[in-house]
Amino acid sequence: MASLLLLPLLLLLPLLLLPLRLWSQLRWFAADLAFTMRALRCKRALRARALAAAAADPEGPEGGCSLAWRLAQLARQRPAHTFLIHGAQRFSYAEAERQSNRAARAFLRARGWDGGPGGGGTGVAGEGELAADCAGDQAAGSGAAWAVREGDGAALLAPGATVALLLPACPEFLWLWFGLAKAGLRTAFVPTALRRGPLQHCLRSCGARALVLAPEFLESLEPDLPALRAMGLHLWAVGSDSRPAGISDFLAEASAEVDGPVPGYLSAPQNMTDTCLYIFTSGTTGLPKAARISHLKVLQCQGFYQLCGAHQEDVIYLALPLYHMSGSLLGIVGCLGIGATVVLKSKFSAGQFWEDCQQHGVTVFQYIGELCRYLVNQPPNKAERGHQVRLVVGSGLRPDTWERFVRRFGPLQVLETYGLTEGNVATFNYTGQQGAVGRASWLYRHVFPFSLIRYDVTTGEPIRDTQGHCVATSPGEPGLLVAPVSQQSPFLGYAGGPELAQGKLLKNVFRPGDVFFNTGDLLVCDNQGFLRFHDRTGDTFRWKGENVATTEVAEALEALDFLQEVNVYGVTVPGHEGRAGMAALALRPPHSLDLVQLYAHVSENLPPYARPRFLRLQESLATTETFKQQKVRMAKEGFDPGALSDPLYVLDQAGGAYLPLTPARYTALLAGDLRI
Repeated sequence: MASLLLLPLLLLLPLLLLPLRLWSQLRWFAADLAFTMRALRCKRALRARALAAAAADPEGPEGGCSLAWRLAQLARQRPAHTFLIHGAQRFSYAEAERQSNRAARAFLRARGWDGGPGGGGTGVAGEGELAADCAGDQAAGSGAAWAVREGDGAALLAPGATVALLLPACPEFLWLWFGLAKAGLRTAFVPTALRRGPLQHCLRSCGARALVLAPEFLESLEPDLPALRAMGLHLWAVGSDSRPAGISDFLAEASAEVDGPVPGYLSAPQNMTDTCLYIFTSGTTGLPKAARISHLKVLQCQGFYQLCGAHQEDVIYLALPLYHMSGSLLGIVGCLGIGATVVLKSKFSAGQFWEDCQQHGVTVFQYIGELCRYLVNQPPNKAERGHQVRLVVGSGLRPDTWERFVRRFGPLQVLETYGLTEGNVATFNYTGQQGAVGRASWLYRHVFPFSLIRYDVTTGEPIRDTQGHCVATSPGEPGLLVAPVSQQSPFLGYAGGPELAQGKLLKNVFRPGDVFFNTGDLLVCDNQGFLRFHDRTGDTFRWKGENVATTEVAEALEALDFLQEVNVYGVTVPGHEGRAGMAALALRPPHSLDLVQLYAHVSENLPPYARPRFLRLQESLATTETFKQQKVRMAKEGFDPGALSDPLYVLDQAGGAYLPLTPARYTALLAGDLRI
């Protein structure tokens, strides 16, 4: 009897001997296990779908690429279910299939496909066959063998050619994208704000042979048209009765086509790692780069909302640009993965958001960057209560906004994620822990492997030991996030020369010959195994011999109730090494700027080297089209009161206060008479 009583104690003894750090992580073991099992089920389901497509009749629609067969499946399984809501328009999955089939047939006509087996080429050209296309990235202006001269009778497009879309978030964007995929053509998503040199750079870099544009962009694009024609691009507009000469009406061409399915063999990839799509990086430190997106990544993105816990009866609110990965691959492809409904908005409106949610019965909201902050800064309205939103999914939600968002609009679940357009690693904060972007449990890393390694901000390189290998970080220590490159998690790089991917791959990280993808982001893993975003490697700066993380300074300032938005960055000061901290501030109405309280707050909450040396007061803070703060541009604008109209302030170390940065003080600062 005594031995039976002792047995449970003996079984618990190994647990009692575990280090305290592991005990704190065991608290989350059930959540880690549940998510890992969901991820494994998702992987198995996607693999089964891919195998079924490979075994399907190549003449049928379900034998094509992942977008083609998934849409065909849904049109067969849930034909009447609403796929898309855009304004007053509603489209079922069956209608989406028909619309994209018409678009596919119009593009196939441009390919010279005659509608028969093998007509106009079979299947999608593989990476090897398109080597000339990649080499032609630098010579796309000639358009040789791809774009047709009017009247010569040749095909406008060859199999695997790239067609660029310059369209807002609208149903036509989706029909053309799906149609291009079904036709075995690559799509390039061009950011809608680009014009002149940056636009032409993007089109050349991806080797585009045709461009489809929105009629509302024709006026602003008029100065670009001669250069676009000189590049040999075939130009289509989506509608519009008044088009410049040489621009075809794509909608008219598509409406003349039948809406029957196209053969799957036209789009079936030779290899899942072949490129099927180009998405341009934000280009915050230079011109945008065309990230290669593979068939494999598109397939994996079908599992996004399943991993988040959404289901086919959900209604997803999407107000993100479709040229961005979050909008297209996670939002649209993720919705296709579960067969749900998406409410697509061409532009986000914080004032209209809750009315839209009530009207359409929205249950899931996908955010990025500052969208949640815009919502909590809105005045209260009746529609924000009684809504059905239960899940909020996205990236870039700051801890202070997170707490305010849940308190005001809850109860709801916030699921913060982390990922990169060209990256091979993603994290999910499936526990709802505020401020975290994911978990680093051994279970999670078994499914999605990654590591945090020590990084030298001064040299911009990982720290290596005497053997030349990188060093893993300790809990609480910021580290560079890296992920092993493998056949299941490849890094395809960018269209153009290999120099564009310089620094993105690290070799001999933990053992000779291994290769890891460098995210360029610094994260911290705490004692409980939670990952928290620390900073971009390019945003962290050194001042007074110390590393300053812009996110930490911003979070400290955002605790002040009179500040609504904060953007922290480093600026170069003549005669000083490193970069001095500068904070752009936007006030929360009806408050005014309290410099005395601000100085007292930063003195109490930030070490001396991290306290901003300069302040810039603005009506609102500039963001990119994907709602990310403009740090690089702000840093370039500097702190010269003669060049900036915004009120500027400088930290007076001797006086212990922030003072207006007048031209006289600016001159004294440059002369070394004002110590910062």
